[in-house]
Amino acid sequence: MSEEIIRTQTNIIMPVITHEKTVQKKDVLHLVKDIPNKPYFEDRKCNVILFNENCFNILPKFPDNSIDMIFADPPYFLSNGGITCHAGKMVSVNKGKWDISQGREQSYLFTLRWLRECQRILMPNGTIWVSGTSHIIYTIGYAMQDLGYKILNDIVWFKVNPPPNLSCRYFTHSTEIVLWAAKNKKSKHYFNYSLMKKLNNNRQMLSLWSIKPPGPEEKKYGKHPTQKPLQLLERIVMASTRPRDIVLDPFSGSGTTGIASFRGNRQYIGIELDEEYLKISIKRFKDEFREKEKGKN
Repeated sequence: MSEEIIRTQTNIIMPVITHEKTVQKKDVLHLVKDIPNKPYFEDRKCNVILFNENCFNILPKFPDNSIDMIFADPPYFLSNGGITCHAGKMVSVNKGKWDISQGREQSYLFTLRWLRECQRILMPNGTIWVSGTSHIIYTIGYAMQDLGYKILNDIVWFKVNPPPNLSCRYFTHSTEIVLWAAKNKKSKHYFNYSLMKKLNNNRQMLSLWSIKPPGPEEKKYGKHPTQKPLQLLERIVMASTRPRDIVLDPFSGSGTTGIASFRGNRQYIGIELDEEYLKISIKRFKDEFREKEKGKN
C-alpha cells in the first residue's frame, strides 16, 4: 500500500523543500515580516500573530529551522454521519466539510504534506505534538516514520467523565493519543523533566494524563468541535519549550495553544482557515491580555 501511495504523490502539488538560512533571532514579528499574507490579528506587545489562511498557504513561506515547537490538532476525518452524546442528547458527530474523509490514501497524502512542512520549519532540536483519535492517529504515526521524525512518546489523554456510547456496541470512547516527536533522529530535544516531576507530586510523570475536557469558562465565547482543554496545552508547552520560544499551531481552532503559550511567556503563531474560530480566539486573547495587565497594577 505504501509504495502505491508514494507513487501517487506525483499527481499532488507538494510543497518544495528549500534550504534557506537558519533564523537565529527569536522574534516572532521578525519571523513573519517577509510573509506576504497579512495577519488577521497581531499583538506586537504580547507577540501573538494569527493568520486566517489554509496552513498550506502559510507554512511554505516560513524559513527552515525557525520554529521551536509545533502543536497540531488536524482534522480527524471522522465526520461520517454517525452519532454521539452531548449534554445528555443524541447529536451528530459531523464537524464540517473540513472533517469529511476523502479516503485512506488522500488522508495519508494530506497528513504527509503538512507534516513535511512542519518538519522543515522546526528548529534542529525542535519538537512537534499531534493529537488524534483512532480515525487519524495511525496515519499520522505512519507518515512521521516515513518522514524520519523521531517519535518520543505517545501520550494517552484520558478524558475524565466522557460521554456514554449510545449504540452500546463498543467500549466508551474515553481517550485520545498525542504523539510527541523530535524533528529527526539527530535531534537533542528539550524536556523540562524537573517541572513535570514537580507537577506530579515529585514522581516521574507517566504518559497517561487524566485531564477533563474544556469546561464552560473555556467556551464562553463560542465552541470549537474538537477544542482541547487549556490544562492539556499548558502541560505540553511547559514540558517542551523555554520562555520566549516560538510556538506554532497550523490548525489553531479557538486558540487554546496560543493561550497556553502566552501564559507561559512564549511567542505564538496560529493559522486557522475558519474566520469564526479566529473571532473566538481573539476574544480569548484579549481577556488574557487584560488579566495580565491587571496583575501588573
